[in-house]
Amino acid sequence: MKKIIIMAAVAALYCFSACTQKGDEVTLQVKTQYGVLEGFEEDGVKKFLGVPFAQAPVGELRWKAPQPVQAWEGVREAKTFGNDPMQLDIFGDMQFRGPGRSEDCLYLNIWTTAKTAADALPVLIYFNGGGLIAGSGSEPRYDGSAIAKEGVIGVTANYREGVFGFFAHPELTAASDYKGSGNYGYLDQVAAIKWVKENIAAFGGNPDRITIVGESAGSFSVSLLMCSPLSKDMIAGAMLSSGAEVMPNKPLTQAEADSAGARLLKWAGIASIADARTIDADSLEKAFPPVGMSRLVLDGLFMTESADAVFERGEQAQVPLLAGWNSLEGTPMQMLRGQAPTLQNYKNAMKAQFGDMTDEIFEAYGITTDEDVVGQNGFDLASDLFTGFPTWKVCDYHAKSGLPVYRYHYMHPRPQVSEKMGDKTAALAGGVREKTAEEKKAEAQQPAIAPGAVHSADIEYAMGTLDTNEFYDWQEEDYAISNLFLTYYANFCKTGNPNGKGLPQWTAITKENLDAAPVMKIDVESKELASPEKENAYRTLEKFYRSKIQL
Repeated sequence: MKKIIIMAAVAALYCFSACTQKGDEVTLQVKTQYGVLEGFEEDGVKKFLGVPFAQAPVGELRWKAPQPVQAWEGVREAKTFGNDPMQLDIFGDMQFRGPGRSEDCLYLNIWTTAKTAADALPVLIYFNGGGLIAGSGSEPRYDGSAIAKEGVIGVTANYREGVFGFFAHPELTAASDYKGSGNYGYLDQVAAIKWVKENIAAFGGNPDRITIVGESAGSFSVSLLMCSPLSKDMIAGAMLSSGAEVMPNKPLTQAEADSAGARLLKWAGIASIADARTIDADSLEKAFPPVGMSRLVLDGLFMTESADAVFERGEQAQVPLLAGWNSLEGTPMQMLRGQAPTLQNYKNAMKAQFGDMTDEIFEAYGITTDEDVVGQNGFDLASDLFTGFPTWKVCDYHAKSGLPVYRYHYMHPRPQVSEKMGDKTAALAGGVREKTAEEKKAEAQQPAIAPGAVHSADIEYAMGTLDTNEFYDWQEEDYAISNLFLTYYANFCKTGNPNGKGLPQWTAITKENLDAAPVMKIDVESKELASPEKENAYRTLEKFYRSKIQL
């Protein structure tokens, strides 16, 4: 009898184990906390697209914090992208895969190769760039298929942009339970992270191994998500690509944001928030200017103080950081505005900003001759004033906190525009556009400059999505660089360290090596370099900002 009982127990245990394994299998139907999603498989990757992570922020939910998504009955198809966020055609070359633009845009997308929930794969969540006024998680350059094949679940998530995501107003502030307004796009990002943390295990992901990454406005967002009390404890790693919301950027108080919002509403000829909520999204979009509403607001919920204050105390997310920017984020010609690229003209152009520190800053950057203006040193200064310096400063803050920082400088230019594109030129968001008559004339007059990586040029390389961009004549070296960059990304998501077998060694910046910080130069021949001179240039620029800005 005892033997029979033991055998029955073993059989029951076997059945439980087998049923559990079968139940934990990641199929094309996945049960989330809100209902069952049905995706599809393509080239070995399971894709779940257009997944709602919050209620549609329409009607009375316009200009309110995102609300939890409502559960659904039956099986919901997740085979096409959701709507892209409302936006004007600020960047005419952006490519989207959503069915259209709508306020109903709070959707995310998941790419996974997990076989079972027990795989517990690391997760990457990518927040798109676009100045907080444009862009979408449906853009092909952010596609998660390639990183999924590296054993990392890829996720992209939309957030409200422009007037829908970053508009503050006294009426909105008074009506909210936290007495704040203006950071709705950032709160959407928090909601997306929370949804992933609560549901990704069903897709074979590890909710304790979430890394967030963004480029440009997405990078600025990630730096804030590292500091916000709502999100900093939900992530295991962070990656910044060209930008951070620290000095010289300064947030608005709620009162300042409310005042600006009241002026904007009056300028648009709208009497009240109640009236504004009755206006259709397209008309409202056109009623407001596309810029001027995207500065961080100290709303008492997402952020109560500046990111600088949080980083200064070392109270940001205690996670590894991988961050960098591109070699041609900006150019001296943008500052010169048609003047000849001489040392004196460059200094004159910058004196309005740097004042009596102009000579000291130029010397620190090694810009001492006319040739330096159109050389790498001249471009370094212009790039740092755009995105380089704040990204450097976050790295500096983070390393001083005793946390590992892997910094890169992306050097490789995109190849030539494909011949099939005709006489077109590269545009800011990765596509192409027609050359203007002024540009053709300027090309003939401008001196030759060293090629480099312009703003946003790193995205397709880092995410392994070169083939989604048909505008450029990709070469073998481009694919080699992309494979390296993608592998660094994947390794960092898995372990918090980008290094791996066969890769150029990448040393972390720590408190001990700040004065000669190791930086990975990503190019055809990637290698790690340290430059005390460059660190001194950043320190000099920091000295200037600290003298002018109350942090």
